Amino acid sequence: MTKFFIIHGAYGNPEENWFPWLKEELEKQGDIVFVPKFPTPENQSLENWMKVLKDYEKFIDENTIFVGHSIGVAFILNILEKSNKKVKACFFISGFLSLLGNSVFDKINKTFIDKGFNWKKIKNNCNKFYIFHSDNDPYVPLKKAENLTNKLGTKVIIVKNAGHFNEAAGYKKFDLLLDYIKKETNL
Repeated sequence: MTKFFIIHGAYGNPEENWFPWLKEELEKQGDIVFVPKFPTPENQSLENWMKVLKDYEKFIDENTIFVGHSIGVAFILNILEKSNKKVKACFFISGFLSLLGNSVFDKINKTFIDKGFNWKKIKNNCNKFYIFHSDNDPYVPLKKAENLTNKLGTKVIIVKNAGHFNEAAGYKKFDLLLDYIKKETNL
């Protein structure tokens, strides 16, 4: 049985975008799905998000798959860097590793990304990385995804006209992501 963690982004919550849909689809397959609510924008910091994660750490193991959206990607990288547990796979959507040049987001995202990462440990703690990015993301330029793929030694899956993979871009479902997850879990 696979355990999934779906990690929302800044100004986000577990009930938005394609998160409820993906949770339902995965649970139909018999998987366990956690979609924690992290403080944002008020009190958003890496330290506060890690405090929320403490309640879930006991569920993270070799049968865990992380799915992260936006700053949720950098949060997962921080988890992998601090952990002594290896996970099955990570699916990163609209991820980035540096400030975006947007003060609304940069201020609350800074603690997640304004640091060096131990890429060797991160790669050792995850069997496979998948990176999805849109060719027209209004917040996160494609070059940010390319930087992430270079660090992780993988490639970016470019989705045309998907914006930030949020409800504003029409993403209440994300079939392509589910297809990749099913391949990874051999369903």
